[in-house]
Amino acid sequence: MCIHQLNLLAASNNLPITNFLGKQHPIEAHHLSSICDIMEKAMVNGDTCIIRCILVVFQVVFKFFFSPQTERNRDIVRRSGLLLWQLLMAPRDQICSEIQKEVCLAISSGLNILYPGEAEINNLLKLVLTEGERNSGLSQLRDVILTNLAEQLQNNRFGSEDDEHYRLNDELLHYILKIVVRESCVLITKCQTVSKDDFQRLLSTVPAASSCLRYLMAVQNHLLSNTILIKPDDNDDSDSSLQGETLKVQELKTSILSLATQILTGCDEVLEMLQQVTTALINSDISDREQRLKGLEQITKATMLGHLLPVLLTSLMHPNLQTLTMADALMPQLVQLVLYTSQTALLLKTQSPVFSELNSSPSCASEQKGKLLPDERMLEEKEEPGFLTGLKIPAPWAAGKTVETVHPVRDNYKFKETVHIPGARCLYLRFDNRCSSQYDYDKLVIYAGPNTNSRKVAEYGGNTLGYGSRSVLGTGWPKDLVKVEGDTVTFSFEMRSGREHNTPDKAMWGFACTVRAQESSEDVSGGLPFLVDLALGLSVLACSMLRILYNGPEITKDEETCQELLRSKLLQRCQWQVEANGVISPALTPSPSPLPLTIDEDREFTYPSDVLVPPVGHYFDLPRIRLPPGIMIKLREISGRARPQFRPSIK
Repeated sequence: MCIHQLNLLAASNNLPITNFLGKQHPIEAHHLSSICDIMEKAMVNGDTCIIRCILVVFQVVFKFFFSPQTERNRDIVRRSGLLLWQLLMAPRDQICSEIQKEVCLAISSGLNILYPGEAEINNLLKLVLTEGERNSGLSQLRDVILTNLAEQLQNNRFGSEDDEHYRLNDELLHYILKIVVRESCVLITKCQTVSKDDFQRLLSTVPAASSCLRYLMAVQNHLLSNTILIKPDDNDDSDSSLQGETLKVQELKTSILSLATQILTGCDEVLEMLQQVTTALINSDISDREQRLKGLEQITKATMLGHLLPVLLTSLMHPNLQTLTMADALMPQLVQLVLYTSQTALLLKTQSPVFSELNSSPSCASEQKGKLLPDERMLEEKEEPGFLTGLKIPAPWAAGKTVETVHPVRDNYKFKETVHIPGARCLYLRFDNRCSSQYDYDKLVIYAGPNTNSRKVAEYGGNTLGYGSRSVLGTGWPKDLVKVEGDTVTFSFEMRSGREHNTPDKAMWGFACTVRAQESSEDVSGGLPFLVDLALGLSVLACSMLRILYNGPEITKDEETCQELLRSKLLQRCQWQVEANGVISPALTPSPSPLPLTIDEDREFTYPSDVLVPPVGHYFDLPRIRLPPGIMIKLREISGRARPQFRPSIK
């Protein structure tokens, strides 16, 4: 199988053999015809060895040596495709799995040659996606093609001319998503239906993503990377460039919205199945119920809930995707997912031994409540058990950050690093007991701030091993915690002396220090359970989207410029109409108005709720704003018009 090995090597774009094979002249049609003759004869004789070899030859020829430019070449291609399809659809008792795999690789290698048009490729993919479950050959071909497309899309993650070729249309994506949802539901259902031994074997095979799931992951990563990570070219500020960037971003956001909607809908179905299986396991009496409930979380990570949803939730929190359109479209699905994840997480948590022990220990609970303050005790009594009850949300800074030099330090070595933990009142530094330097002036200086101009906290140097200075600076390297006020600390170390020939490495070890925002590391959590983490992430995203919906559209520049006019109560009482060209203007034909005839200036005027659009074709009196007497007197003085006098009528 030397040709097979050659084909595998040629699949790598970084090897010289790839460039060498790519520069070879295309194979002539009669040579490919001879290869087809050999294949036909081997199929008649049932010679599996020759069949397998010719299939590998097909892979190399399609990839590097053939271009169907002439009609004769296209006829040979059609003949090759028929032979490959005949092998693919052969009954399982007539073809071995190795040959079937080579057939799939050959079709995948010559996909653009065997199916030259986009419509033909789409028809093939639609066939393998819809009929793959009924035929093992089509199923294997589907997996090979999607895996190849996923790898190509991942390699071209930041955009190229081939993106449209690797990204399938929405109809095919919908078929792929249906397969992924079905695979996820089947995987979760196995936690309840398979035997004990099969369940253990199932745990050992996850999380392994199927080809359909891998392709969806590649498409999602491709779209999100191009929307979030790629920045516009600052050097090119031409109108055409800016317009092109805007159109591209809008197209990407539209694609992300479509894909996110489908993914969230699929996750909703998977979570519904997960909740049903969880409830069934809790109510069952099987012997390994606890093991199955514990393994259910691991199985869930292998589904689209673990491979697609966390990345999507994190990316949707990016400012580029925090838009009113996204919030309006995704909010109903997010609410439903929050309900499913929180309910299922609570179901699993109530079965946890730790949770059960906490609930079943009244003495422990009474002792804890006795230590609470009265206000806290009232809150504790009113609190309802939820999926976060009894869990500690891990802080990203709890494990601390390690700052260290190279070991051992070398001549003229300099080191400087700043650690910043937002929100920390003070930082705690714990040094390694191996810290040492050759002389006491080879020292570490610590500053309480972002740079070396900040307040100096302490300095350490030297060693007590009998080398170099044979002494330490001050009280020596600290063995207890060092407290630094504030949320930022800067380390500055400099090796000023040259290493002496008799100084061992341990006397020039340098330093290592762990910085934490809390005095003890006992509260460091190993993380939240997966479903709890998922429910929390969904809740945060839902709250963020609710805030966007509450705030509404962003204020435009025209609205900012016209704020004073928009606050005018004279304009607030105008009835507006939309012209044919889309311009909004005051209604020219007034109508009888149900509005009050006078409006107090010191109170904000609002329309009655039943006033929407005034009828056209009638006149009415506009409501009059009642002005203060002082202003009315000044207006009369300026206009020269006196206040009208009402004389009693003489009968």
